[in-house]
Amino acid sequence: MEAFLVSVAIVAVGEIGDKTQLLALLLAARFRKPAPIIAGILVATLFNHALAALLGGWVRSALDPAVLRWGLGVSFLAIAAWALVPDKLEEKEESPHLGKYGVFAVTVVAFFLAEIGDKTQLATVALAARFDSLVAVVAGTTTGMLIADVPAVLLGEHASLKLPVKAIRYVAAALFAALGVAVLAGLRIA
Repeated sequence: MEAFLVSVAIVAVGEIGDKTQLLALLLAARFRKPAPIIAGILVATLFNHALAALLGGWVRSALDPAVLRWGLGVSFLAIAAWALVPDKLEEKEESPHLGKYGVFAVTVVAFFLAEIGDKTQLATVALAARFDSLVAVVAGTTTGMLIADVPAVLLGEHASLKLPVKAIRYVAAALFAALGVAVLAGLRIA
């Protein structure tokens, strides 16, 4: 349960203002079809974070615990610094070609690609290296992603204009930094 709850909290907070949340807003504003967008986010996140968790599990089994502790601590501190940098979504073409699979497929592909190398994916690798339950980590990171992105899809741009994204970025950075310091100090997370 600890792995799940820590994973939910880290990704839900870390995702606020992230490029994938901006992507959710963009897709919702452009297509106005929340169900296939939410389903696409779920599928893309499960697949992407499962791969990240497998990598994290391998790292946990391959590294000496002391090296792993230092690597994880430094990784969390790096993610904290990265969280302070605002994400900007690149301009997209006016009318994207949806092909025969529609909004769901566009969302799956866009979210999967946007998550590659993203701080929430790297956090998933670190969490899977920290905790022994890959299923709990993937379930937690995916739930955290949905907690942050589903409201963006449902409420669209109006809600995003009212959220204090800068303050939330600072909270996310502080959370990652605290985890990094705790790991480096040899404390158990959660």
